[in-house]
Order: sequence, then C-alpha cells, then structure tokens
Amino acid sequence: MPAEPADQYDPALMAAVTDLGTALRELVDVSVRTTVDAGELTAAAARAREITARLAVAQRPPLQLPALDDPIAFHRVYNPVTGVGSASAPPLEIRQEQGGVVADAVLGLAYEGPPGFLHGGMSGLLMDQLLGAAAISAGLWGMTVRLELDYRGPIPLQIPLVLRARVVEDAGRKTVATGTIARADAPQRALVEARGIFVAPREDTLADYFGAVTDAAGRHRPPGRPTDATSVAPPRDLT
Repeated sequence: MPAEPADQYDPALMAAVTDLGTALRELVDVSVRTTVDAGELTAAAARAREITARLAVAQRPPLQLPALDDPIAFHRVYNPVTGVGSASAPPLEIRQEQGGVVADAVLGLAYEGPPGFLHGGMSGLLMDQLLGAAAISAGLWGMTVRLELDYRGPIPLQIPLVLRARVVEDAGRKTVATGTIARADAPQRALVEARGIFVAPREDTLADYFGAVTDAAGRHRPPGRPTDATSVAPPRDLT
C-alpha cells in the first residue's frame, strides 16, 4: 500500500497534537523548575490526573500506528526526539546540509544529568536519531546495531547547541554514520562524538519484527523500511 502523502493528513488533528505536545513540554519543563509549596504540587497532580483520565478514554494498542504517522515517509509524531506530539522530545527539526544533516537545540533542566549539564544518556538518544537521519538523507536505512559515543566535555543546558551527522560508509545492508554535538558558538569543538552502525534486516527478519503493524484503521501496514527516524527537512534558505 503506498504511503499517504503528508498533505492528506487531518490538519485539525495535526494542530491539536502539536498544541498538546507543546503544552506538555512546557509542563514538564516547569515541573522540574518550580519551587511552589507541597499544597500547590498536590493540587497540580490532581489536575494532571484529571487530564490523564480524559485522554485515556480512547487509546491505540502498541502495534497500531497513530493516524498522523507514516513510517514509509519517516513521519512519526510521537518520536521521542523529533515528535511534535511527544512530551519528552525537545523536539528537534533535522534538516539536510551539504554532506549530511544538522539540527539545532536548546535543552532544559528536564534533560539534566550533572547539575547544569545534559544527561549522558540523552546524548546517545539524540545522536542515534541524527545518525539514522543521516542514513535516510543519503537514501539508506537500517536498524541500529552499534552506537559508540566519546564524551569530550559536558554539554551545558539552556544554551544553543548544534548537532551534525553524515554517512561515512555504505556497505550494502550496513551503513556507518558519524556525528557530533557542539555549542552553537563553538561548532568546531565537539563535546560529543558519535559513530553508529545500521543494518537493514533480511526479509524474513523484517516480517518477524513488523508483520503485525497496522495503520490507525486497523489495516495491515508494516513499514517498508524499519526505522523510527522522522522526515528530514530540506536545507534552510538563509538568503
């Protein structure tokens, strides 16, 4: 079944998912920074549970894709790195640049590890996504089989960052990509360097992994390329 073009998605649903995702990210951010008293926190928790109950009246099973998702076009609205509907995503917009992909980010206290700095595991999550997006941008694909990170320095929170990735090897079913995270004001000084190996599953394994996936209407819809990377935006026109 061919992928449904993104312009056929319900615009009202997309706007609502994006709005809720934004509101939830704002809530998560303020929840780790607030200094209100215990009574205010208890009242806020009760209101949050009311909203949870309201949203819980209709839920999809794990192997059913959201109505706005298109895995063939790498469009995933709840992706934990790039999904506009995800409360845990920054979210990043990954775009093409010469030789690879790039993204900008400002990460808040919700992602804190050492005081004032990014949690090291978050660096792995971000770079796995960027490296996979670099493979997609190069017309390749695969599932992560190895991810290596070298931490050259702590990544400060609440300052502009730049993330880059590119493919360095195309060997049939195997793709190798490398990438970096740096401060935007010092882009040549990598604070994290990453290398990932992605392998396309064989046909029988692909069917075993994704054969039960359906679309939002319950129709059989396994992804043709097994990746959760979202679409890569074109380069920005800075003129």
